[in-house]
Amino acid sequence: MADRSAPSCHLRLEWVYGYRGHQCRNNLYYTAAKEIVYFVAGVGVVYSPREHRQKFYLGHQDDIISLALHPERVLVATGQVGKEPYICVWDSYTVQTVSVLKDVHTHGIACLAFDLDGQRLVSVGLDSKNTVCVWDWRKGKLLSMAPGHTDRIFDISWDLYQPNKLVSCGVKHIKFWSLCGNSLTPKRGVFGKTGDLQTILCLACARDEVTYSGALNGDIYVWKGINLVRTIQGAHAAGIFSMNACEEGFATGGRDGCVRLWDLNFKPITVIDLRETDQGYKGLSVRSVCWRGDHILVGTQDSEIFEIVVHERNKPFLLMQGHCEGELWALAVHPTKPLAMTGSDDRSVRIWSLIDHALIARCNMEEPIRCAAVSTDGIHLALGMKDGSFTVLRVRDMTEVVHIKDRKEAIHELKYSPDGNFLAVGSNDSSVDIYGVVQRYKKVGECIGSLSFITHMDWSSDSKYLQTNDGNGKRLFYRMPGGKEVTNKEELKGIQWASWTCVSGLEVNGIWPKYSDINDINSVDANFIGQVMVTADDYGIVKLFRYPCLRKGAKFKKYLGHSAHVTNVRWSHDHQWVVSIGGADHSVFQWKFVPDRKLKDTLHIAPQESLVDSNSDESDSDQSDVPELDSEIEQETQITYRRQVYKEDLPQLKEQCKEKRKSAASKRRERAPGNSIRLHFVHGYRGYDCRSNLFYTQTGEIVYHVAAVGVVYNRQQNTQRFYLGHDDDILCLAIHPLKDYVATGQVGRDSSIHIWDTETIKPLSVLKGYHQYGVCAVDFSADGKRLASVGIDDNHTIVLWDWKKGEKLSAVRGSKDKIFVVKINPYMPDKLITVGIKHMKFWRRAGGGLIGRKGCIGALGRTDTMMCAVYGWTEEMAFSGTSTGDVCIWRDVFLIKTVKAHDGPVFSMHALEKGFVTGGKDGVVALWDDTFERCLKTYAIKRAALAPGSKGLLLEDNPSIRAISLGHGHILVGTKNGEILEVDKSGPITLLVQGHMEGEVWGLATHPHLPICATVSDDKTLRIWDLSPSHCMLAVRKLKKGGRCCCFSPDGKALAVGLNDGSFLIVNADTLEDLVSFQHRKDVISEIRFSPGAGKYLAVASCDNFVDIYNVMSSKRVGICKGASSYITHMDWDIRGKLLQVNTGAKEQLFFEAPRGKKQTIPSLEVEKIGWASWTSVLGSCCEGIWPIIGEVTDVTASCLTSDSKVLATGDDFGFVKLFRYPAKGKFGKFKRYVAHSTHVTNVRWTYDDSLLVTVGGADTSLMLWTYEMEGHRDSRQCDSEESDLDSEEDGGYDSDVTRENEINYTIKALSTNIRPMFGIKPHLQQKEPTLDERQGVVR
Repeated sequence: MADRSAPSCHLRLEWVYGYRGHQCRNNLYYTAAKEIVYFVAGVGVVYSPREHRQKFYLGHQDDIISLALHPERVLVATGQVGKEPYICVWDSYTVQTVSVLKDVHTHGIACLAFDLDGQRLVSVGLDSKNTVCVWDWRKGKLLSMAPGHTDRIFDISWDLYQPNKLVSCGVKHIKFWSLCGNSLTPKRGVFGKTGDLQTILCLACARDEVTYSGALNGDIYVWKGINLVRTIQGAHAAGIFSMNACEEGFATGGRDGCVRLWDLNFKPITVIDLRETDQGYKGLSVRSVCWRGDHILVGTQDSEIFEIVVHERNKPFLLMQGHCEGELWALAVHPTKPLAMTGSDDRSVRIWSLIDHALIARCNMEEPIRCAAVSTDGIHLALGMKDGSFTVLRVRDMTEVVHIKDRKEAIHELKYSPDGNFLAVGSNDSSVDIYGVVQRYKKVGECIGSLSFITHMDWSSDSKYLQTNDGNGKRLFYRMPGGKEVTNKEELKGIQWASWTCVSGLEVNGIWPKYSDINDINSVDANFIGQVMVTADDYGIVKLFRYPCLRKGAKFKKYLGHSAHVTNVRWSHDHQWVVSIGGADHSVFQWKFVPDRKLKDTLHIAPQESLVDSNSDESDSDQSDVPELDSEIEQETQITYRRQVYKEDLPQLKEQCKEKRKSAASKRRERAPGNSIRLHFVHGYRGYDCRSNLFYTQTGEIVYHVAAVGVVYNRQQNTQRFYLGHDDDILCLAIHPLKDYVATGQVGRDSSIHIWDTETIKPLSVLKGYHQYGVCAVDFSADGKRLASVGIDDNHTIVLWDWKKGEKLSAVRGSKDKIFVVKINPYMPDKLITVGIKHMKFWRRAGGGLIGRKGCIGALGRTDTMMCAVYGWTEEMAFSGTSTGDVCIWRDVFLIKTVKAHDGPVFSMHALEKGFVTGGKDGVVALWDDTFERCLKTYAIKRAALAPGSKGLLLEDNPSIRAISLGHGHILVGTKNGEILEVDKSGPITLLVQGHMEGEVWGLATHPHLPICATVSDDKTLRIWDLSPSHCMLAVRKLKKGGRCCCFSPDGKALAVGLNDGSFLIVNADTLEDLVSFQHRKDVISEIRFSPGAGKYLAVASCDNFVDIYNVMSSKRVGICKGASSYITHMDWDIRGKLLQVNTGAKEQLFFEAPRGKKQTIPSLEVEKIGWASWTSVLGSCCEGIWPIIGEVTDVTASCLTSDSKVLATGDDFGFVKLFRYPAKGKFGKFKRYVAHSTHVTNVRWTYDDSLLVTVGGADTSLMLWTYEMEGHRDSRQCDSEESDLDSEEDGGYDSDVTRENEINYTIKALSTNIRPMFGIKPHLQQKEPTLDERQGVVR
């Protein structure tokens, strides 16, 4: 059974034995319901003594060390330890989280206290400054924060009689704080002559500025204001750990084991010495007291809880017991009765009744106990000790049978044989000794095959074999009772094992993660009948697997509660319970086993939130049999948005170039040009990796995004307006419910979200500081006040904002896998859903945190990858679209049904007043009724359906639909191919916007005398665009390969296209039909140029360092230019068509004679005199100034000179378009700079009359048109250029302020294969193996 799925049964925490008394104080209280609240390990416990029942709060993931009770005595605050510790405020009645306070403390939270009306909470951290924080805990908001003290703080309390005053105490100090506004100011208490300066352990505030505090020497110090006024000496014989104030007075508890009661003026009432009572013992030390009416609760250092009734004070009642401090390793279960035996380093062995949930026997031994076993008849209990001895006791009266010491090192494991005749004892001396039970434990055999300490052992059912595991992870077999090692595989085949507690072996392969240290699973126990097994590991997790579990990395259910390592775990004799024990937290947990059939009945009850959340998380993904992801989704999950350099890096990079700068500053630099450009139109829409990013605004315009531009498109006038506040790829867009504002999120090291107005195109708010690398999803709440966002960091952090204030309200780690959508519940803005890869989670806000619950699928299937989601017509209904084409319908967190909606993934979904609309990869838009019962209408996106007057061309039928929006009687559709379409309700389709599809765009050519241009891209299309006001695509042709360059012939009738496989075509410029095609090269054709005039020759440059010259008329190759040492990047002809200028990737500027291709050497002064037919080169003295200070070889990717030779436009790897005065002599010329493209500007071209500059943006797939504006033609409209600072000399002529962003290191995830790198790998860098004929094909 190689089933790798998680088991369908589960465990429910039923009882926790123990109480945390060590290193904690004041952590035990009565709630309003007369229940008792305390904590143990990582669990908050609410115990009802009347019903003898426990409830558990499981919202923490590490040891809880502090607890405070709200004045109304229902809510509890608990604080934990850990790297990023947090505080949970929870309800002791429902054990649900009310608020999470996080992101401030480090190390841990040492103390907590509520103020008088319970509105505020104060916390003290365990960091080096012992930071004190005051919270508005309901909102999860930090009100004030101050360093507490250089030494540990032990207690803090609000003064209940004066508002805004607090007192804290600790090692050798006491401080009186006042909170004014948001500042906390301390005054140190003055000890003066009245008492010694010493450590204060606890305190309580009284009227008239009086504070009582308990000191380390057992005295009580009384303070008035900040001065010590008197001491009550000898109140206790040793340190006073706890002080509790109530209506009747004060109770104190000390290390001397006494509890004292005092009246309101601190006059003694009575003393109760617990050491002298029946249950008492020497060394009893009180850590916590709580006095309510006539009951007193006492918690001790050794994990007991006593309840004392005042008038029978000498008969305290023992409510709870546990092991004392010291590691707890030994655990055994009785073979026939519901009993568990534990033994610990506190030297006690204890027997617990699993039915009565009580300790029924204990016995103290001489040595720390490390392991235990009960004989098959249940009569003997064997205990292995830390000193290498073992002891056998009779179970019924705990009297000793034998004590044997044959070894020096600790005994780590012992087991009785199933027939009861032998006891195997495994020690850290790497050997197992076999003793005969009947012969009064005489040694009868020894197994010595191991080289390391023995960790686990199991007997075969017939008691003839023993298997062992040791510290090296080796599994060995021995014949019993002699101990001879068995190596013959055949002999081992038929063995049936009586128990399975070993961690290595075929049957338990699956419990190991794929990459793991062999020692981090401490214990295993298999339940053969139920075919499940339970494991305990070093991370505090108990896991449930199927048994046998053969394949590595199997799925499981996991249960948190233990804080540190779980040392041992066992099934009870009848498999009703699992008992697990914690090492450092020395607690005993009892879990109820809930088999599959019972689960079905429990599903109708809403699952307890925390249970779903932390108490049984499925493994990282519960199903191994998840269907292969759809290819498109697969591609998308592989895209990484990390950049090698972010715009945010520029300031640092410029700093590093200070020296260069200084030298440049002394020279006179060229001024920036007077003319400027303005963004006029953008072709493109980002559909290939974004969804639901297309909306109608209030005024009926359309808002969407491409590259780094937010576009507002007016479809009546065919004009666009641009939001240019972003400087890198925008990945998501959401519209405000009133349809006037939008939020967009971008890529960046510290990425930002901009909320801007679609009318004025002005930013209203910019949110940053929480998302690393980028923001992939945003959503507004129904009232428009809140915004939710999801980051693309490794944890896909979810943040809830009050966007107008720019304030983060709550945050949480979302998921390890990609999240696609976040949606805020329109009826309850505190609730949201996220969907993503194998992920559907329902969140609710709790203070500064969000509590998530996985969607409950029940018997209906498994968690699919979800691509989109919307809320329905009531607050608990939600709908999600899956990657397999289903729509899932959820009520609360339960999946109630699924409906097949599309073939292939459902990418977009939109809720209407009555009904829904969905769009999928199958290119169909479907309208549904409000319950998804009926599909009312479908629209297929097909060429045939295009309205007669529609401009542009649909690339293919049924394109994958990525976004849908409704309004103004139309359905707006965005496709993966970069098209935006408007579907009329009656059926005809109008194409509004289109651009290239996924893949980099490099090839760009403008027509010699018409306002049109051609582009060719890695998406394998060649397109012709109209640059006149109709702004549409005139023609498109699919190519067999992607292309990187193109060029019109001088008469504009032919168009040459260079492809990525080394071939090139010449096509008719009107019909795009082939005229001729050649292939002489294997590598990418990087540049292609017709000679000027008649266009007699065609120069074709490739990435294998050659330029071929063809005679166009005779279609023959007439020359080859050799001599370049790197790939060719740019080419220009001179006016006569006799000379070629070539740039290479090695920054060489070479000249070749045409048509033969002979290399020429021309001095730079002569180069300037030559008249060039075009200038697109980036090297040479004429354009020295275009290289920025931090210029690397490939920094400036393209340039183009206006026909009047005045202005040179350049595009670079930072996504900037710049204008320089030509010639740009001297280094670091000044410029004007424009941001709209996101990463690389791969090509720039002026139109034939210089009226427009056309730029293409590599991976952002966009084609942008910029109008060229003469000097003086200055619009009052916002100028989107940034001038380089003309006066600032130190700026080295590099760009103005590139401080708009900081940067990110590009970390490649080891496991994700980059299907398409986001930054353009220039073709020559793409690794390839030269083929044989290519190696020989170099023309000598």
